[in-house]
Amino acid sequence: MPVLLFLIDTSASMNQRTHLGTTYLDIAKGAVETFMKLRGRDPASRGDRYMLVNFEDVPFGIKAGWKESHATFMTELRNLQANGLTTIGQSLRTAFDLLNLNRLVTGIDNYGQGRNPFFLEPAIIITISDGNKLTSGGGVQDELHLPLTTPLPGSELTKEPFRWDQRLFALVLRIPGNASVEPEPQGGVPPDDSPITPMCEVTGGRSYSVFSQRMLNQCLESLVQKIQSGVVINFEKTGPDPPPLEDAPAEVLKSGPQAWHCCHKLIYVRPNPKTGVPIGHWPVPEAFWPDQNSPTLPPRSAHPHVRFSCLDSEPMVIDKVPFDKYELEPSPLTQYILERKSPHICWQVFVCNSAKYSDLGQPFGYLKASTALNCVNLFVMPYNYPVLLPLLDDLIKVHKFKPTIKWRQSFENYLKTMPPYYIGSLRKALRIMGAPNLLADNMEYGLSYSVVSYLKKLSQQSKIEYDRLIALIGKKSVPEAGIKVRWRGGGISPAQRRDFIQQLQQSLNGEAPTPTMELNPKEFQGFQLALLNKGLKPQSFRNPYDIPRSHLLDQLSRMRRNLLNTSVCTLRGHDSDQLHSVPIAQMGNYQDFLKAAHQPLRDADPEQPKRLHTFGNPFKLDKKGMMIDEADEFVTGPQNKGKRPGDSSNMTGGGPKRRRCMSPLLRLGRAYTPPVTPPASPRPSEDMDMSDGAPEPELIINHLNENHYGGEVSSDSETEAETETEGDLDLPSGTADHQENHTDTEDPEEPEELQHGGEEENGEPQEGEPPSGFEDGAEMVLMEDPMTRYLSPTALKKHIQTETTKVNNELRALITKEIRKPGRHYEKIFHLLKQIQGTLDTRLIFLQNIIKEAARFKKRVLIEQLENFLEEIHNRSNNMNHVADTL
Repeated sequence: MPVLLFLIDTSASMNQRTHLGTTYLDIAKGAVETFMKLRGRDPASRGDRYMLVNFEDVPFGIKAGWKESHATFMTELRNLQANGLTTIGQSLRTAFDLLNLNRLVTGIDNYGQGRNPFFLEPAIIITISDGNKLTSGGGVQDELHLPLTTPLPGSELTKEPFRWDQRLFALVLRIPGNASVEPEPQGGVPPDDSPITPMCEVTGGRSYSVFSQRMLNQCLESLVQKIQSGVVINFEKTGPDPPPLEDAPAEVLKSGPQAWHCCHKLIYVRPNPKTGVPIGHWPVPEAFWPDQNSPTLPPRSAHPHVRFSCLDSEPMVIDKVPFDKYELEPSPLTQYILERKSPHICWQVFVCNSAKYSDLGQPFGYLKASTALNCVNLFVMPYNYPVLLPLLDDLIKVHKFKPTIKWRQSFENYLKTMPPYYIGSLRKALRIMGAPNLLADNMEYGLSYSVVSYLKKLSQQSKIEYDRLIALIGKKSVPEAGIKVRWRGGGISPAQRRDFIQQLQQSLNGEAPTPTMELNPKEFQGFQLALLNKGLKPQSFRNPYDIPRSHLLDQLSRMRRNLLNTSVCTLRGHDSDQLHSVPIAQMGNYQDFLKAAHQPLRDADPEQPKRLHTFGNPFKLDKKGMMIDEADEFVTGPQNKGKRPGDSSNMTGGGPKRRRCMSPLLRLGRAYTPPVTPPASPRPSEDMDMSDGAPEPELIINHLNENHYGGEVSSDSETEAETETEGDLDLPSGTADHQENHTDTEDPEEPEELQHGGEEENGEPQEGEPPSGFEDGAEMVLMEDPMTRYLSPTALKKHIQTETTKVNNELRALITKEIRKPGRHYEKIFHLLKQIQGTLDTRLIFLQNIIKEAARFKKRVLIEQLENFLEEIHNRSNNMNHVADTL
């Protein structure tokens, strides 16, 4: 995941304008956005992390760091202003410290344990500046100097402020203020001669001298190509030059130092295509032999100095022995090796002082041209591989992984010449080979106890410093109250002297002034010059100093219009145009307006979901405050999402669509009103006899309708309520008649109040309709409590059944409401279950439906308690039956 850090020059000189009409700072902002668009074309850019640093002091100069989002980065980029000094040295040190802040915590540098190229965090710093003089509070500087002191823990372990996977590139803007008549030079972009150029070359980058917008776009495309995962290494030649080739041209056979003798280039560390993370086995050795008695670690250079010998050697690779292969960036060294056209010859590489008894050290790999002669690769092998690889080859092929005593002695002698930090890598390699455990578990890694404890302490300090800096990023600097006036010493102003007039006359006459007297230095102590507060809105109608010189005439016309306005008696302190004029940058800042507005009144119904004050969409609901019915989320069977609610085919494909009622009292699909019945009329005896012969309905009628769980059993009252709700609200008349006929066929003895709920209003029959009591006398008398004593036994039984069903429906609604509430407070549910009316079968069926309702909301604990409650009812009924049988 590469880190792209933009260091933008915000000195006052960036306000100069080009012939395009834009300032240097505007061009820098546009260059960053163009770079991000070009980088976004690469699929590998998904893991990029962008940072933004300007030339302000720490921590205010860090605009976007490790924790800031992409939106914060873009906002801070647009808000940059050029009003400071060119403190590029301090800003570069801030950028490097920001990148190195977390390296000791993650252990990427691996101090004292070898350099692992596959442990890297590639970073590119892109500086955009105008290339002017380096200015600071101490004066003008000719050379770039980075501060030596830094709050970063562990900075003394590396000589340079940067690391080997960090490169610096600079875009120096040289676009003139007047359009040039001469044509632009074709070809590549030349480097700049500003002080930042040597710093770029040291880190492995370069600078670009930009003279036009076309050259700027060309540089940005080049920078996008520079984003590669790799580390920078110094390659230096040791020993004599290789013998010239027979067909080499004459100009190549020249003596003296050449460009390929010393190269400062990158080696590409390709990530694994499966995991996306580089994988390696062997480190690059340190430039010192680790001493277990040393209390400190010697500082290392940022880039390892690797020496290569031009003596031809045979490349060595053994099966099952891992090695690392890295491609070199094109350079004069790679060009020279490829021109020799010797893909079967390699040059060994060394690190000075890496061995115990040798200045040059032992070889840890070799440089070799690829077979196709299109690139040069660096092969990193085990330390002193010419000795180790033959031993491992004999172990595999000759000894069959059963080493002899002589082989073990040779292997022990090799371990004495190998740096101790190679033990871990060698142990992993032997495990991959399938060899036995040839290394003791108690072998030391070469670091003393004091060094290990010091590194742990640095890791903890780095974590604290990281958290502290992250907390400070984003805070605005406190503006100064004013400019303090310094007392410059002994002389006093002539105006402060009593003989000021005499001195003035003497100066006019040409006479020499008298010596000045000393002034008390504490007279002007603490005096400050006030600064203009840009945050205050100018009051041009009250303060004449707030009127710019160019706006004086316009302001006079506004004030004249305000004075001569006869419709308003009093003078206004502002103009109507100024009242509604808002800068373009603040037009979208509606959040501050909402904060300053008065608090609105609370909603009349607090249970309704709150509406957000959204910009452009006032109908957007707050999804966090909405209650979601989980029963609607787990609907089985075909959903028919493309059908309209009024389409009859939507109802015939499955069961009726489930609807939720607003209140337990609205379960019958109509507004609830207290029942108002007409006065009872004399009932003929024929009606009584006819009702005696009517068949007795069951206490609970189970409709086998398909609801959310198709084929399950539900109570009749709920099914009828849902049927009537859909018939009255959504469906056409034909569909409603179909539902009513379905209800009539299943239950002919259903109360007339339930079957024709849509035809009555407030308990009274509509006009043109006979009262329901004249169709069925028994039904009419059921609504009159004082008349129950005149009912026949069949009608009385039906009345009890109706009242039982009504009570159970209300209990079911209350219990369902309690089930839907979050939490595990189920005491009220069991309190309501004890109030169920009806026979034993009625209670059992009611309890089974409640268990199914709890299963819809996945209330496992409640289901277990309900099943135990159901089992207690069964046991109680069995005991009662047993007692009845004994009696």
